Amino acid sequence: MPAKALKPLPIDLALQGGGAHGAFTWGVLDRLLDESRFEIEGISGTSAGAMNAAVLACGLARGDRSQAQALLGDFWRQVSDAARFSPLQRSPVDRWLGNWTLDNNPLFVMMDLGARLVSPYDFGSIAGNPLKKILDEVIDFPCLAQGPVKLFITATNVHTGQGRVFRRDEISTQVLLASACLPTLYQAVEIDGVPYWDGGFAGNPTMTPLVRECESNDTILVQINPVVRKSTPRSAREIASRVNEISFNATLLKELRMMALLRQVVDPGNAEARLWQAMRMHRISSELMVELGHSSKLNAEWDFLRMLRDAGRESADRFLADHGDDIGQRCTFDLDGLIDESIEEN
Repeated sequence: MPAKALKPLPIDLALQGGGAHGAFTWGVLDRLLDESRFEIEGISGTSAGAMNAAVLACGLARGDRSQAQALLGDFWRQVSDAARFSPLQRSPVDRWLGNWTLDNNPLFVMMDLGARLVSPYDFGSIAGNPLKKILDEVIDFPCLAQGPVKLFITATNVHTGQGRVFRRDEISTQVLLASACLPTLYQAVEIDGVPYWDGGFAGNPTMTPLVRECESNDTILVQINPVVRKSTPRSAREIASRVNEISFNATLLKELRMMALLRQVVDPGNAEARLWQAMRMHRISSELMVELGHSSKLNAEWDFLRMLRDAGRESADRFLADHGDDIGQRCTFDLDGLIDESIEEN
């Protein structure tokens, strides 16, 4: 008598934003979809992470894992094609040196300086997001709303500064654009009369819904926004980039520290603490994301996106080799270390 097939283990995914660096997450997802032993129950995503999440969920809703992999590839291919004739390209010197940065691109330099002087509203309706057309074509939102994956997409309310988490049946092109709306590049995206900016200001990504609304106790964080840098930024551009990284990581670190503290609560009558205590956190990241400059988040060259995809697949493959058997058994991300860090800093 043949052995009974094991039921796939449910997992949740937490996907950070980071512009073109989101192609690293594409690679991670592509590799995870190869693993039939896991089944994705919920995804929380912000900015590029939100788009990866929605495309993946749409692919699973339409068919199967291979469909999701194909749709992710199609999305990033279209992103690259749309930027093929963009003036935001690497300079000849950077191409010759093998750098992925746009730091020497004249338009990027002008945009970097102009962001402190010129508002997207100064350009009227011209300052639209080129991703709108791609999202409209790639994602079947009615199908997504009926799909098996729970989605949690974060955008930041401009008026209150608070994050709003949109659920599966609320997600639209406007919601995804709101989650990725950088205020120095685009006008705020209005949803039901409320203006929203990039969700990274309020949650990159938001972890709480995965804990409270999903049955899975295992969450894999795909981290593309560097937390630690050993060098001190000195140029104006480096300082602005580091400020951006710190602000976009602050809410995530706060939630993870809260998770670590609640895991230490011993009161068996505290239902909230029990939810957080049951969570097993895992993380997939790469030193490559620390090495890449801030301006490369706007680099949509196909070779760059493929490089990031391959790096994501390799990182996921390494994680699965080291910790694949730990999923469902134990936490592999040192949450307690986050508490120790905050104590030392204080």
